[in-house]
Amino acid sequence: MASGIKDKVAILGMGCARFGERYADGVEELALEAFNEALADAGIDVTQIGAAWLGVGFDAMSVGPSGIPLAMALRLPGIPVTKVENYCASGSEALRGAAYAVASGACDIALAFGLEKLKDTGYGGLPVRTRGTTYDMVGVVGSAPGMFAQIASAYRAKHGIQYGDLKRAIAHVSVKSHDNGARNPKAHLRKRVTEEQVMNAPMIADPLGLFDCCGVSDGAACAIVTTPEIARALGKRDLVSIKAMALSTSNGWELQGAGWDGSYFHTTRIAARAAYAEAGIANPRKELDLLEVHDCFSVTELVTMEDLGVSAEGGAVRDVLDGVFDADGELPCQIDGGLKCFGHPIGASGLRMIYENYLQILGRAGERQRQDNPVLGLSHNLGGMPNQNVSAVVIVGAHGT
Repeated sequence: MASGIKDKVAILGMGCARFGERYADGVEELALEAFNEALADAGIDVTQIGAAWLGVGFDAMSVGPSGIPLAMALRLPGIPVTKVENYCASGSEALRGAAYAVASGACDIALAFGLEKLKDTGYGGLPVRTRGTTYDMVGVVGSAPGMFAQIASAYRAKHGIQYGDLKRAIAHVSVKSHDNGARNPKAHLRKRVTEEQVMNAPMIADPLGLFDCCGVSDGAACAIVTTPEIARALGKRDLVSIKAMALSTSNGWELQGAGWDGSYFHTTRIAARAAYAEAGIANPRKELDLLEVHDCFSVTELVTMEDLGVSAEGGAVRDVLDGVFDADGELPCQIDGGLKCFGHPIGASGLRMIYENYLQILGRAGERQRQDNPVLGLSHNLGGMPNQNVSAVVIVGAHGT
């Protein structure tokens, strides 16, 4: 019977490129920037990597239909490179492939990579897909801000939240993330904003204003994984291992029945329950130390607090306003600035989130380092739209805890 991979896979090294408008650099430069950091962190040679997985959301804009460009850019030693795509959860999907390969014994050391080069496409948001005769996500009608704004409206109606209270809560989410991102040299946006600025910003899709929407950027992040035994043999002492990996994909339930009220993300709840079971977590609010969630819009972060079970139903607004998820709060969220400050290069975001948890657990996050010795960090990576999506939940922590 399946028992999961808790503590069976250790992170040997991680790397992250600076996210931003990298017009002067191609995917090769972004890939090398992240990979060279990870390789030095792992303390190995490229020839020791046995297989690689590459997560890309818009392959036509980034690397094309195969993993060959990554193999060429990194001069990987003739090993298998598998390109995976799972919308905005593509980076987490790449790690899933690499981790499962190591856990199964298929290879000793594997590479998970996520990258995206979007700023050169000329679009203010995500580029339009042109393959096939129709957009390849069934049920998508309208813009991303418009659909996520509907989540806000449904959430407010379900829980009887006053408009002003919800607006202040999502403004606090943005203010908090910008304050955190100002301390991160790899973030795209490093400027603090005030609640007044957020509340009075141009409206994009009510109640989401300009500062409630993450931008688009270029970026890359990667992880090198192996078994704890091999990591120890390579001289690693303080190990961060994978405690759980769970992924849930919409099967049409949200679109085809009356069970979903539009106020939450069904797949996130499924993935979170599975991840907690695998990691042996009974009380996530008390047992987790850090959160990185998919804040493509500020209301997404707020709603996700309830989907992850760290806020009670209808209680996320109060928790946010009380500072529970601030950098110095009970359970910090987006301590690196999140998608709000990094932007969202689709394939890279999931691994970028895990990178921050990894640094924090090792005490290497610099100016933004949490001082209470964090042990467990959760990342949540959401792909698609509210009514049809995929959610990935990855929990990492100090090995053996």
